[in-house]
Amino acid sequence: MTSATTDYTPETLRAELNAKGWRMTPQREVILNTFKTLPEGEHLSAEDLYNRLKDQGEDISLSTIYRTVKMMARMGILRELELTEDHKHYEINQPRPHHHHHLVCVKTNTVIEFKNDKILEISQKVAEKYGYKVLDCQLTIIGVSPEGQRSIF
Repeated sequence: MTSATTDYTPETLRAELNAKGWRMTPQREVILNTFKTLPEGEHLSAEDLYNRLKDQGEDISLSTIYRTVKMMARMGILRELELTEDHKHYEINQPRPHHHHHLVCVKTNTVIEFKNDKILEISQKVAEKYGYKVLDCQLTIIGVSPEGQRSIF
């Protein structure tokens, strides 16, 4: 199963975990469901997720959240994003045609999501050439937005 074709549910996650000899925990299910219900374009760091879950009355440690989001990113369920801040952000890895990339302003920390199928097509051709199977492809363009340019000059 890959994120390019799978819309992850607790059942599909449970099956993948079981195949690896791991188990589905209530914490993993809560984390998956939280990412699945995020509004489009919203990205969470592990700390953001911890605070959101704490506010909702969930008792999941920050270390469990870190381990779980890292595991889900390695499995291709979450996309790990390195935006402008010092920590990583995560979002659900949507199946096509929801695949998107990011344009980030280093001055205002604004993030714009955009779609471009050519980027994914190129990545798939390169991966196939070397026998790889694409789990995720992301392009992050770092720049300065018009608002950020006004503040520097």
